Amino acid sequence: MLQAIVCYGLCYLSHCAVLWGPFFNLTKLRKLGLSDNEIQRLPGDIANFSQLVELDISRNEIMELPESISYCKTLQVADFSGNPLTRLPESFPELRNLTCLSINDISLQSLPDNIGNLCHLVSLELRENLLTYLPESLSQLHKLEELDVGSNELYNLPETIGCLVSLKDLWLDGNQLSQIPPELGSMRSLTCLDVSENKLEHLPEEMGNLLSLTDLLVSQNLIDMLPESLGKLRRLSILKADQNRLVHLPESIGNCESLTELVLTENQLVSLPRSIGKLKKLSNFNCDRNRLMSLPKEIGGCCSLTVLCVRENHLTRIPPELSQATELHVLDVSGNRLLYLPLTLTSLRLKALWLSENQSQPLLTFQTDVDPESGDKILTCVLLPQQPCSDNLARCGALESLVESSMLDDTWDDKATNRMSTIRFMEDDDDEDDEERTLLRRATPHPGELKNMKKVAESIRKDMNAAKGLDSNKNEVNNAVDRVTTSV
Repeated sequence: MLQAIVCYGLCYLSHCAVLWGPFFNLTKLRKLGLSDNEIQRLPGDIANFSQLVELDISRNEIMELPESISYCKTLQVADFSGNPLTRLPESFPELRNLTCLSINDISLQSLPDNIGNLCHLVSLELRENLLTYLPESLSQLHKLEELDVGSNELYNLPETIGCLVSLKDLWLDGNQLSQIPPELGSMRSLTCLDVSENKLEHLPEEMGNLLSLTDLLVSQNLIDMLPESLGKLRRLSILKADQNRLVHLPESIGNCESLTELVLTENQLVSLPRSIGKLKKLSNFNCDRNRLMSLPKEIGGCCSLTVLCVRENHLTRIPPELSQATELHVLDVSGNRLLYLPLTLTSLRLKALWLSENQSQPLLTFQTDVDPESGDKILTCVLLPQQPCSDNLARCGALESLVESSMLDDTWDDKATNRMSTIRFMEDDDDEDDEERTLLRRATPHPGELKNMKKVAESIRKDMNAAKGLDSNKNEVNNAVDRVTTSV
């Protein structure tokens, strides 16, 4: 008995009408797949498939669904995505056995007001449409576990959305939302919430009631602070709040004991709370392009931290306690104002330490020096202290401004004599030869630095020659005037 038909490369339905008579006589058909064809119309005879369970007509050219589709009473899974549909039939909510419905990217402008009649619906995908609101009856979908309305034109959410008590995954990204209703906090089963790319200015304190939440994505909004109740989310594993207007983090964030990934890129953070050191499972921490003046010494308590990115901030020092984060493998501090690095970093098994965007290798040659203020031993290299870039002069790390004809500071050799010539980081294999484990100091700058130095020197030379040319012309004019005056 034929129970399933999957058609590929089907020609235009209107051109094949002669085939549909016997086709729709397959009244016991249970699965029908017609995706990725050029079908322009779905005949009303679809109602003949009274035992149809799965229907996939995605990515065709169907502009309208027949009202008779409501006679497919046994239909459970339907995918109409990728068609130029603008509406669903009024009788569509009569398909009460539907459990999974996908109608993504079909130019849908509204849902039937009685969409709530699809009482067995578990998954509803409405991504990339033109929806401006959600009907109140949506709250009747008490079995719904997945709701995707990302990339629409939603300006607000109905307060009744909190009635979706079985919802686990909610995607609201890419809309026009300016606020989240407090009733959202009633979704105690919610594990993933994505409200990124909206116009949110704050999050309700009721967010702290989402005790099952593991993923919270609030990127690309206008949020200036996260709710203090965030600390109640003990199961939260991923928090992405990049590209907002955050000026500080709540101290309670340290209570998010399951947090493994924290992304705060492109905000306005000046400092981090000391409680961040309580995040024992934190593995990836990105705080690039903020206004951090310092890092709390407690950050060394993040014992699972493997990647720390704090590039383009205002850091002048790295706390020595960072070496307590023994799993740290990648440290990116480029674009800051660091004077030196703490010597304790040599105890880490670093695979990459970035001090500059133009750095050609993940690890550099370091030397020891002494901090003149504290007397502590420190690490330094050709890229330290970090210097802000100038439009008129290419500068890199400790290379001094080449405003004179000399290429390097005369005191460099004197300073170098007081430094140890070899520094090494810890490595996984303790049996390797010391010579292989040692980072040797090289007096010659990196070729890239030499090129920059050469360009600067040539530019200065041209400016000096031009200035000399002007002086020479001025002297010739003066001499000519003198000769004329004398002859007169």
